[in-house]
Order: sequence, then structure tokens, then C-alpha cells
Amino acid sequence: MGLSLSVVFSSIAGYLLGAQTISFSSLVLLSFGGYFMVGASNAYNQIIERDLDALMDRTKNRPIPAGRMSVNTAFIIATSFTILGLITLYIINPKTAMWGAISIFIYTCVYTPLKTKTALSVFVGALPGAIPFMLGWVAARNDFGIEPGTLFAIQFFWQFPHFWSIGWFLFDDYKKGGFFMLPTGKPDKGTAVQIILYSIWTVLASIIPVFGFTGDLKLSIVGAVVVFLLGMVMMFYAFKLFKERTKKAAKELMLSSVFYITMLQIVYVADKFLT
Repeated sequence: MGLSLSVVFSSIAGYLLGAQTISFSSLVLLSFGGYFMVGASNAYNQIIERDLDALMDRTKNRPIPAGRMSVNTAFIIATSFTILGLITLYIINPKTAMWGAISIFIYTCVYTPLKTKTALSVFVGALPGAIPFMLGWVAARNDFGIEPGTLFAIQFFWQFPHFWSIGWFLFDDYKKGGFFMLPTGKPDKGTAVQIILYSIWTVLASIIPVFGFTGDLKLSIVGAVVVFLLGMVMMFYAFKLFKERTKKAAKELMLSSVFYITMLQIVYVADKFLT
């Protein structure tokens, strides 16, 4: 539920950034379409990983491994959500539905199978994970250009410190299921260094619009300063993880990353309408 709502939030933020005139009906369709899209992806994921989910503490109580739902029922839900999501997004415009379909396909057919084979799965998973923010812009403009590309880049780079911090403090649990989530395969100095590097890329991508070459996606100097300061908070916890290399520090970084992406989207939207 939390993941689904965060996708809807990102999509709405992207829509508000791209909209020249706000359509309430498009916002409603985007919200339901985004919710169905991530719901379908998660349902397929839980069907495929049901045996592995039963091995891990954080997932063993999911409906299928816990025995509360059959695979057939889950498949009906997943298929229904896919159809409803794509129809809903198609009503907005065909390009929005196309990106929704791409997201479901990559998450289900590429990312999920790779999770037990290579740490590069996080890179692949970051592709559909970065779509919601840009999806909102595409829904508003029916076009893909530098603006939604920039929104995509921000959320793409952000996912590495976010998911690697999760992979860090849940390392032992992921290991039970045979998942490879960390770039070096373990919570060590090398992983911490990569987390710092991708945190830097995230902050840099986030302030690019202030320089004026991202088309209609703009950011004032004040907005850029606020985003940069928010980034410094996340960077602080990234360096803290490098120094301490503990589960507690990893969890703090994860929480700071969620705070960062949420506040960034709020700042971007506020900056558009207040400046």
C-alpha cells in the first residue's frame, strides 16, 4: 500500500509540473491508473517469488506464502489490475499507457527474475521505478522530451541509495531468499562508497533545471537551494553509513531518502506555482 501510494504521489507531482491547465479528471485517472499499474507489478512479483517469500521474515506473511490466497486468485487480481491500469492510462493518452505497460513488463519479466542472479537487478529495477515521476508529465503533455527525461533521471539515481540502504539493513533476510541486492554482494565499504556516489548523482540531477536547459521544467534559485540542502541531509546519512557501516545507519539513510524524494517533489511543484 505504501509503495502504491508513493507511486501515485510521484505521478501527480509530475502531472502538476507538466500541466498547462489542470484537469481534475486526468488527475483521477492518473491516480487510479498508477495504483493499478504498481499493484499489478507487485502481484505478479509475489506470484513468482512465493516460495522465496516464505523463507524471509519480512515477506513470509504475504497472502500467498501465508496461505491466505491461492496463486490462481492472485493471478486474476494481477491480470485485472493490468487491464484496468492500461485502459485507465490509455484514456488519458496512448503514450501514458505505453510507459505503464513498459513499467509492468520490465518489473515483472526482467527485474524480478534477475533478483536471485545478479546485483545488477537493482539497476534494472530502477528503470520501472523511475517511470512514475515522468509518467505524470507525459500524462499532462502527451509527449516525451527533456523535461520528463530529467524527472526520470532524478528518480532513477535516487533509487540506488534508497534500495541499497534497504538491502543493507535487511541483508540477512534477503540472504535467506537468495537475493543479490548490494553492488559488492555484502554490506561493506565498497557498497557504502557506491551509495555516496549515487547520492551525489541524485543531488546533481535534482538541481539541473535551475540552469535553464531542461525546456519547460524550471527551478528557481531559491528552489534549487532548498533541494540542494535537502540533498545534503541525505548525503550526511550516506557518509554516516560509510563511517559506521551499521544496520541502524542504513535505516536512517533509507528514511532520509524517502524524505528527500517526497520533499523534492513538493518543492518542485510549489516552485512552479509560487514563482
